Amino acid sequence: MAEHTSSTITIEAAPADVMGVIADFARYPEWTGEVKEAEVLATDDRGRAEKVRLVLDAGAIKDDHTLAYTWTGDREVSWTLVKSQMLRALDGTYALAPLGDGDRTEVTYRLTVDVKIPMLGMIKRKAEKVIIDRALAGLKKRVESVPKG
Repeated sequence: MAEHTSSTITIEAAPADVMGVIADFARYPEWTGEVKEAEVLATDDRGRAEKVRLVLDAGAIKDDHTLAYTWTGDREVSWTLVKSQMLRALDGTYALAPLGDGDRTEVTYRLTVDVKIPMLGMIKRKAEKVIIDRALAGLKKRVESVPKG
């Protein structure tokens, strides 16, 4: 089994509000630093994205890749790499858990990245950690800045 990196953050919003931001791929370029374009290619019968094309510019890593998404209820979404120029694998999960009276959410982000070029495992883990930390910080800022309701 491939190694992965994970991290958790608490967001001052209900799980539905957090998942609403996660599921709104068209707005990713507004709040994620690395995603420059996002295009939903296919949706499920509930209108949730099943396949998304993302254009990424993360400094040393520039990529145009497609991810397949799987939604587990309303509190978890996972993805796996369909195609990429630079990546061999990009598998991840956002898992949401309500805290207290439901107006706070614990978000756990788990990620596995494998690139087509040779790279030491510890460098890959460090890259995963940077991606996760930036994503969680951006998600928290975006969710908490959006008016409720």
